[in-house]
Amino acid sequence: MDKHHHHQMPLTKSASRQRYNEWVFRDVPSDITIEVDGGIFSLHKFPLVSRSGRIRRLVAEHRDSDISRIELVSLPGGSESFELAAKFCYGVNFEITSANVAQLCCISDYLEMSEDYSKNNLGSRAEEYLDSIVCKNLEMCVEVLRQCENLLPLADELKIVGRCIDAVASKACVEQIASSFSRLEYSSSGRLHMSKQANCEDWWIEDLSVLRIDLYQRVITAMKFRGVRPESIAASLVSYAQKELTQKSVSGSNAQEKLVVETIVSLMPVEKFVIPLSFLFGLLRSAVMLDCMAGCRLDLERRIGSQLDIATLDDILIPSFRHAGDTLFDVDTVHRILVNFSQQEGDSDDDMEDVSVFESDSPTATPSQTALFKVSKLVDNYLVEIAPDANLKLNKFIAIAEALPAHARTVHDGLYRAIDVYLKAHQALSDPDKRRLCKLIDFQKLSQEAGAHAAQNERLPLQSIVQVLYFEQLRLRSALFCTYPDDDIKPMHQSWRINSGALSAAMSPKDNYASLRRENRELKLELARMRMRLNDLEKDHVCMKRDMQKSSSRRFMKSFSKRIGKKFNIFGHSSSRESTSPSRHSERTDSKITDRT
Repeated sequence: MDKHHHHQMPLTKSASRQRYNEWVFRDVPSDITIEVDGGIFSLHKFPLVSRSGRIRRLVAEHRDSDISRIELVSLPGGSESFELAAKFCYGVNFEITSANVAQLCCISDYLEMSEDYSKNNLGSRAEEYLDSIVCKNLEMCVEVLRQCENLLPLADELKIVGRCIDAVASKACVEQIASSFSRLEYSSSGRLHMSKQANCEDWWIEDLSVLRIDLYQRVITAMKFRGVRPESIAASLVSYAQKELTQKSVSGSNAQEKLVVETIVSLMPVEKFVIPLSFLFGLLRSAVMLDCMAGCRLDLERRIGSQLDIATLDDILIPSFRHAGDTLFDVDTVHRILVNFSQQEGDSDDDMEDVSVFESDSPTATPSQTALFKVSKLVDNYLVEIAPDANLKLNKFIAIAEALPAHARTVHDGLYRAIDVYLKAHQALSDPDKRRLCKLIDFQKLSQEAGAHAAQNERLPLQSIVQVLYFEQLRLRSALFCTYPDDDIKPMHQSWRINSGALSAAMSPKDNYASLRRENRELKLELARMRMRLNDLEKDHVCMKRDMQKSSSRRFMKSFSKRIGKKFNIFGHSSSRESTSPSRHSERTDSKITDRT
């Protein structure tokens, strides 16, 4: 019997009957009829009973009848497998291949074609081929595993599946080790290091994607146990999921897709960053849509949270697949991801304190702070996207905004923009809810442009506008003080904020509102004055700078003016005083503000 590993096309029942008529003895009448899976085989007892212990026992039970009729129920591989076994009994040569060796092992066990009944029987011949040829070739092992899908649980009991899985795992591991050794080289300094090459010698990744999910799971588990690289495991998982969830999504059932997602997640390596983040988000969308187990979704959320700082806005815009009337996007899932990120950041900070005790007072930003800043911008952009949703409750919006620690946002422009969009889309919001929402904003962290917008924003509660104007006033005073520190700029409304809060508690709501409006007008007037003064100072500063540049480029005129100045000292003195005296200039500016008001 030849032992080549060529693939053989399966036969139909009609073709099988035509074929077996070619090799059965025609000159000797049939004395036994075998029925297998609806197929009828008219054969002879002697060749069959000489090789098969099962048929020998069944024939003995019908010893009284001249022609025996036997039905073989639940025969592994059906009529096609039985035809190969019958051929072997009749001495007809055929090829054992990776496409039929699993069937031959199973049928020989079912028919009891062992060495107890005949030397070099079918069972030993198939086992020899499996051990000596198949298990030494990874591609053939995968083919045998595919054939075993329809031969379970017998193929498992005969350890066909286990042997092939062990062979695939050890072969992949050995190839990776050999590949690693081939990449070792000496540097110019004589040190041994790994050369930087493309990592795609794992040709088996594509081959494994043809397996059914239960056998694929067992293969990957064995590979992880053997020490196959996590990057290779991750690449195989991505390849398998893409094939099962995209290419087969049209014909596949939800139950099968759900099983695939849950299995893929359970097989993921524990190492960080080996699974692409976009793939994790894709799996999470599928898990939400297919209503996978809570543990599966939580594992994906935890993995995503650990690298959320490299996510994009499109990644976290996860559609909601629940009942009608719910939000457009799955806000709850994103909130859990943010909680995972915050907890992970806290854990990393604790670890950093334990490891780097001597660097705790370093002024430089840690990677954790950088990640927080990136995620804060991502969250603010996300809030802007979900804010127009009419079904988005205030509590959920606030929960997303508050998911990050207070120090995550260095600028509150993005948060202010999101809250403004929410107020615009939810105009029926009550005043207490508006105040509760605007408490999220630290108006001191608004840029000048955002502060100017907020000061004129009628959607904001009046208390928030007053705060904006107050901080705008402080900003302008600070700018003036930095420009002319010698000027006596008094903090005119230093006690105003405290008095305002104390009075508002004792006043009636109507009087409180009128008081706030009055203070609002006073602040706007004060801001207008200070802006005018600051503009005048900036213009004078530009003119002085231009005059200084002109005078420095004309040295001859400078020396000439010095000589003239000795004779006409009053002209030089008055000119200098007129252009450089801050007090004189301050008086002139104050008079302008007084005139304008």
